Amino acid sequence: MTSLPEGDGLSLNLVGVLGATSSVGACLLPMLIEAGWQVTAFSRSAVGQSGDRVAWRRLAPSSPAPLMESLVIRSGHQTATTPSPDLPRAGEKSISFWVCVAPIWVLPDYFALLDAQGARRVVVVSSTSRFTKDDSSDPEEQAIALRLADAETRVREWAESRGVEWVILRPTLIYGLGRDKNIAEIARFIRRFGFFPLFGEASGLRQPIHVADVAGACLAALRAPCAANRAYNISGGETLTYRNMVARVFSALCRRPRLLTVPLWTFRLAVAMLRRLRRYRQWSTAMAERMNRDLVFDHAEAARDLGFKPRAFMLSAEDVAA
Repeated sequence: MTSLPEGDGLSLNLVGVLGATSSVGACLLPMLIEAGWQVTAFSRSAVGQSGDRVAWRRLAPSSPAPLMESLVIRSGHQTATTPSPDLPRAGEKSISFWVCVAPIWVLPDYFALLDAQGARRVVVVSSTSRFTKDDSSDPEEQAIALRLADAETRVREWAESRGVEWVILRPTLIYGLGRDKNIAEIARFIRRFGFFPLFGEASGLRQPIHVADVAGACLAALRAPCAANRAYNISGGETLTYRNMVARVFSALCRRPRLLTVPLWTFRLAVAMLRRLRRYRQWSTAMAERMNRDLVFDHAEAARDLGFKPRAFMLSAEDVAA
């Protein structure tokens, strides 16, 4: 398949973003604008403020059908709504380029939308969890791995059946902006309890990747000719043990590390109690078991094809904000 043209026409600079209010979307939108893209941002939650380079569309939150409820345009003090077609309106150019930063298993619900818009390339964010959780002792985590793998297959089959170029990005442990369920969750636990429990030596290696680096990879994948129809693992720029990763969180919070090594049975008991609290319902003993497993992925192919250069694991105050 031939590579997508750079082009001077505005139609080649139009991009649709699904999941635009996510943390990756929050980083991606300004990057796209700076790079000269005209963005149509889609979200099932409340839409953002439209401007010269971003138009927001709200997707129906309760229906899997890929139809927009309305196009909400806010300009100054004026608000206007239009009907909710999935086809381009008269005088409106179709959107050939797409980025999905919503959970990948959501994308099949919107294949009809991409079909109607004449999509030519779609960049999708998946996760390395499809590999690291497939043999988890927790059935819920196994289900997540299967869901990711199935969604990747569906995206590839749909795209290839229509001649659409696809790029799948699989980040490792994502952090940043204080909105993630990894580092930010560890920080919240430390604030609440003043310590963090570890199972054994917690010597398993990790490569945390900042959300802005994930967004940067999405931007690069939109145009990279050699990225067509390829999947990339993208990891952080530093490899460190789980124990050291948690210690860095203490440092970012300006606290002396208090790492409590506990046996697995104690961890199981603690998780059972914590899961009664809504915030910790996703915790499991499988998390403890993985603390001593290396979850490391090579991103050399992404570096070669996308110019991917992730930052080291340096936490800002925003990354561990309450």
